[in-house]
Amino acid sequence: MNKLSIADLNFKGKRTLVRVDFNVPLDSNRNITDDRRIVAALPTIKKIVNDGGRLILCSHLGRPKGKVVPEMSLKPVAMKLSGLIGKNVRFASDCIGDNIVAMVDALKDGEVLLLENLRFYKEETDNDPEFAKQLALIADIYVNDAFGTAHRAHASTEGVTKFIDSCAAGYLMQKELKYLGEALGNPKKPFTAILGGAKISGKIDVIENLMDKVDSIIIGGGMVFTFIKAMGYEIGGSLLEEDKVEMAADILKKARSKKIQLLLPVDCVVASNITEDAEISVVDIKDIPSNKKGLDIGPMSIELFKAELKKAKTVVWNGPMGVFEVEKFAKGTYEIAQILAEITSKGAVTVVGGGDSASAVRKCGLDDRLTHISTGGGASLEFLEGKTLPGVAALTDAIKSKVEA
Repeated sequence: MNKLSIADLNFKGKRTLVRVDFNVPLDSNRNITDDRRIVAALPTIKKIVNDGGRLILCSHLGRPKGKVVPEMSLKPVAMKLSGLIGKNVRFASDCIGDNIVAMVDALKDGEVLLLENLRFYKEETDNDPEFAKQLALIADIYVNDAFGTAHRAHASTEGVTKFIDSCAAGYLMQKELKYLGEALGNPKKPFTAILGGAKISGKIDVIENLMDKVDSIIIGGGMVFTFIKAMGYEIGGSLLEEDKVEMAADILKKARSKKIQLLLPVDCVVASNITEDAEISVVDIKDIPSNKKGLDIGPMSIELFKAELKKAKTVVWNGPMGVFEVEKFAKGTYEIAQILAEITSKGAVTVVGGGDSASAVRKCGLDDRLTHISTGGGASLEFLEGKTLPGVAALTDAIKSKVEA
């Protein structure tokens, strides 16, 4: 990533606007139930504070759709962050306007201000130039540390960079791009991709982009059954994208022509309904009863996939193997997480692309045993598709910044 880095700058006395991803879950009492996204931003926050920068943090929380929704206020985040950094974090009840300008002007070196939810304004997601300009008014330097929103061209991720000369990547942003970039651009071989989730339509571009990079692809989740249907077998009541059957057949054909091993499950766990008390059985993937649906990979598939992963030196994983939210159908996903932890301990590079697969890894307590777990599901998916992320592209080029300096 040839972009200006936070490490290249000294923030002493500089008003620094940092886009973070503080979109954290809250319970009914508005207590934060998972602070990982806040913790992930701490290295960037501490660097600016320790330099003596005047730090202004901005983020969204939830989907208020341009309206003020008190339940989606970032105020609880300010309190949590104060405790994490051992320093009072001031909270602004808005994110633009004269009052915000006054609060920023009152900041002293090393002090921190958190702005209210950006998405209380529709102009944020519309990437409205005037809204972006108002955000830029309060800053000398801009830092984007919100990889989870880097695939969105919003006012706080893309528009604001048009009005600030120095726009740098934060430490978390750099870390995300480093691991995802190296996995795709310079992987240790053999390189295996694990793709799961409900629908093949959401992973087509990923598969196409990875075809020329990987040695093998493991397919799991609901998307499996469109492939099985393409092979001419019945899938009972399993998830099917009828309009993608021909595309699935083309992917299978292309994998053969490129001599890429594309592994599909050989058996699956089936049930009539998706509940904890459902009666389950294991059947051959080609013999799913008409009144059942496939909801997880079976034991033979787990062993097949494990054998392939034990050979890998680089693994990228995006998407669960089954309906892991229901414990009865979580075994396949958990077993994959476990084998990734094992090969990581032996030197393999394992990168989990956010979203449901990241949730599953954390659910089984293995998040600290893998190389990297992305904080951005949608952003990591688009990165794996080979797409340019607007929030990254908008940052100042490193070479340009050095020449100007």
